[in-house]
Amino acid sequence: MTARTTTEGAGDAARIDDVAALLTAAAKTRTPCAPVREHLGATDIDAAYEVQHRLVAARTAAGARRVGAKIGLTARAVQQQFGVFQPDFGVLFADMVYAHTEPVPLGRFLQPRAEGEIAFVLGRDLDLPGTTVADVLRATDFVLPAIEIVDSRIAGWDLAITDTVADNASSGAVVLGTTPFRLDGRDLARVGMTLYHDGEPVSFGAGHACLGSPVVAVAWLAREMEQRGQPLRAGDLVMSGALGPMVPVGGPGRYRLELDGLGDVEALIEAGNEEEDA
Repeated sequence: MTARTTTEGAGDAARIDDVAALLTAAAKTRTPCAPVREHLGATDIDAAYEVQHRLVAARTAAGARRVGAKIGLTARAVQQQFGVFQPDFGVLFADMVYAHTEPVPLGRFLQPRAEGEIAFVLGRDLDLPGTTVADVLRATDFVLPAIEIVDSRIAGWDLAITDTVADNASSGAVVLGTTPFRLDGRDLARVGMTLYHDGEPVSFGAGHACLGSPVVAVAWLAREMEQRGQPLRAGDLVMSGALGPMVPVGGPGRYRLELDGLGDVEALIEAGNEEEDA
């Protein structure tokens, strides 16, 4: 159980189990479910994180390897898209991570959308209370350009904060660039972003859109995860949050992210599903 969980009693446990079962079934059948805030309420974030915790534990028990964490709802443009005005976090697993130009099967998703981000790879633990931006800078080994394919098990992306938290922060997949960049002397708040779909620009943004800076976002994440008993560790991959609006992924195609001074990465979305591609 996470450190800040406040749910109590058999009724609450049954409610958590019911929501976890709904989201598990939605993922398995590729059929979105109704908003789970109907069971959790729209503001009980601790209960939503307990659902997430149980889903993560079930995946881990089934053999999935945890590789890091992701921050959601950092950019004002994304918050306005959903009417949810606070960040959240989810867990990343190895089978969610793809490399530059590696085919990503469209069939693994329900309602995918793409967004441009900066990924951090940690060289030290971030497990102390009150993590600062200085701690994040000291702990970061390198950063990479990254495209996140976010997804939702909630029908129509009809979200309150409890819906997306319970649903592992609307996680889907991550596509990483292959050239690492050190942070020495770089102001990530000033990094500009352009996301292209099949050669056409579809989203623009900058580092300052991500809670002021992606470094600030990672410091928030480290504090939040430490308080919930899930501290970030050396080697973790951290998706620091969107730099601009997310865009729908309506079918196969190429999504290319260009970051000023931090290279580029391309996500190749192909028809098919994981079973067919295996």
